[in-house]
Amino acid sequence: MEAKKTPKADLSKKSGMFLNLGLLVSVGLTLFAFEYKTYESGELMDLGTVEDDFEELLDIPITEQPPPPPPPVEQPIIEEIPDEVEIEEKIEVNFDVEVQEETVIKEVVIADAPVEEKAEEIFDVVETMPTPPGGMEGWNKYLSKNLKYPTQARRMGIEGTVYVVFVVNTDGSIQDVGILRGIGGGCDEEAMRVVRNAPKWEPGKQRGRPVRVKMRLPIRFKLS
Repeated sequence: MEAKKTPKADLSKKSGMFLNLGLLVSVGLTLFAFEYKTYESGELMDLGTVEDDFEELLDIPITEQPPPPPPPVEQPIIEEIPDEVEIEEKIEVNFDVEVQEETVIKEVVIADAPVEEKAEEIFDVVETMPTPPGGMEGWNKYLSKNLKYPTQARRMGIEGTVYVVFVVNTDGSIQDVGILRGIGGGCDEEAMRVVRNAPKWEPGKQRGRPVRVKMRLPIRFKLS
């Protein structure tokens, strides 16, 4: 048979109250421990006044040092020199000496100034213009026989007129070949090659003498 406690003796119902009381007591003790102040016991010492043992600063006047005396100047010693002895000499001068001078004046030969060779002038227009062998008809035959259409220009379909410039010398030879306006595709190079390999022209003349003349000619490339 189990024994039952009376409701008054059952403390489990008051456990919450006991827990709150315990927390309250512990918090109060903790706050008391932090707020409690202790003071050391001891007698206050009277320091009194401190006597200064430092010496008073004295104003030291600035002493001016006088400049050093100048070095003694040595006086030059003057020695007496006896009077100079005058020496009289008789100098005979003969003005009757005959002086014979033959002045030889060499003839000054003025050499002629060196002749400056001037480069032959290149004319653009002269009285008689240069002509190729056989005239312009012979020139066209030469071009049609020797001019080759470049493969690159043929493949790209390039055609047109190349303007060539060159100089005809006094002996009819051709030099300084260049392009004034080209069309590309190898046509410019081919036109220059044909002109360089051309036979000698009849040179141009100015006042009856051969001169150098600059020529400008068109060379036409056309696909057939």
